[in-house]
Amino acid sequence: MPSFGWRWLLALSSAPSFIVLVLYCLAPESPRFLCAKGRINEARNILEKAASVNGKLLPSGILVSDQTQDHSENTPLLSPRTDNAKSGSSSLLILFSRKLIRTNLLLWLLFFGNTFSYYGIVLLTSELSSDQSKCRGIALHSQKSQNSSLYTDVFVTSLAEVPGLIFSAFIVDRVGRKLSMVIMFVLASVLLLPLTTNQSNEILTVVLLFGARAFVSATFTVACIYAPEVYPTEIRTSAVGIANAIGKIGGMVCPLVAVGLVGACKQTYALIMFQVVILVSALSVWFSPFETNGMNLSETL
Repeated sequence: MPSFGWRWLLALSSAPSFIVLVLYCLAPESPRFLCAKGRINEARNILEKAASVNGKLLPSGILVSDQTQDHSENTPLLSPRTDNAKSGSSSLLILFSRKLIRTNLLLWLLFFGNTFSYYGIVLLTSELSSDQSKCRGIALHSQKSQNSSLYTDVFVTSLAEVPGLIFSAFIVDRVGRKLSMVIMFVLASVLLLPLTTNQSNEILTVVLLFGARAFVSATFTVACIYAPEVYPTEIRTSAVGIANAIGKIGGMVCPLVAVGLVGACKQTYALIMFQVVILVSALSVWFSPFETNGMNLSETL
């Protein structure tokens, strides 16, 4: 980037995304979708291939689509939706019903806080490494070396997402979705705590930001697993989509707050704010009414 500019960095960073276009044709279609559309043979072929890969046998029975549903003595392999009268508007009514209002608010708070704190740590790293950080407080490098170290610091802290993913994969099924997110939120908050005392040790500061980013990114991974498991099938995609959208609002608000506070030499206030948001996110998970680990996905509310 110092040699070619941010445009080349953006172009090279987006290049791996084209791999998805190549792999897209290899991804199987949803058997549930195919069955709902009456494409029974395609759905069965995908299920048979999945069973073969996993060394299993399909249960006895037939696939039944919404169009061809009958009440024969054969047991269907994939049960279709039985209420075709429900439209998109009725799904939203279910989503905002009294039974789900608490779940909605807590999940929205989780996604908002998680995204806010994640981008806050990312922006905090770049702000503390750039030559714009002229304050006497926290700084990753001396004024002479800040420009050359900005990209190194961002790269190093970005690598934190790899151990974060590994750690989340290790504990998510062992301790449950809720407890794993609470643990990682608390650890992230603890790692940010020493930075509020104006740490001058460059290596320690990078290590603390590395660990905080690892745990915050890991909680987002678990949240993306947890949220779809909370909602029934009939509103799952709409509910998760709304929660993600609210999370994006947190990502938009964060730069205004983080950059503003750090630029005004109020790094300590920025760090305290991130810690509060992280702990509030942890509380939203703790008070969520459902633990979905080991449970079957519900079809209806």
